[in-house]
Amino acid sequence: MSVHVQTPQTPLRVAVTGGTSGLGLALVRAFVGRGAKVAFVARTAGAVAAVAAETGAVGIVGDVARKDDIHRIALQVTAALGGLDVLINNASDLGPVPLALLADTDCEDVERALQTNLLGPFRLSKALLGALAGAAREGRGGVIVNISSDAAVTPYETWGAYGASKAALRHLSQIWDAELAGEGVRVLSLDPGDMDTPMHAAAIPGADRTASQRPEEAAEGVIAATLSALPAPEAMSP
Repeated sequence: MSVHVQTPQTPLRVAVTGGTSGLGLALVRAFVGRGAKVAFVARTAGAVAAVAAETGAVGIVGDVARKDDIHRIALQVTAALGGLDVLINNASDLGPVPLALLADTDCEDVERALQTNLLGPFRLSKALLGALAGAAREGRGGVIVNISSDAAVTPYETWGAYGASKAALRHLSQIWDAELAGEGVRVLSLDPGDMDTPMHAAAIPGADRTASQRPEEAAEGVIAATLSALPAPEAMSP
């Protein structure tokens, strides 16, 4: 399925966290390829510069797990894009690597997973709510997409820090979607499924890579769900 996400006058404005690897990188490439204006966030300056040069998207160096980075990231996103229609909170942290039973997991690993997977999306979404609500008032729509996992609903052994943080993010998304309905802002929690990514390889060394989908395939599903939450003229069939 190929879907354009722009009109000649109003290209879709999209921000993606964790945009230099895996699903995040696939989303940056796919949205840019469909004519959207894209800003992405990642921690490593060299990787950010490389992806920005490749795609033409605006790269922002920052760590969503750091409270002090959030305000600056939000300001850079809105300045670069002239507003915001879609925020995709994709950056994630596994917790302990290699994965460990909860009884063997350090508190610091749980804290890091919560900072990245829950508090980061909460803080950045909150900082950008004004821009998203403004887009909704203009009829462009405002959508927050929180990337979840089946570990948010299934208690997999050794996935405790990651699963608990994603479960909290999933519930947070559902509450916020209800609370923001009056503002015209949608909040989605999407599980893209198992993917052949560096993070998956770190979680399960030696896993059969052919058993997981490519990030580019998963990105198509995320984009389709995102566009379905936008009002029609932002999502146009070719």
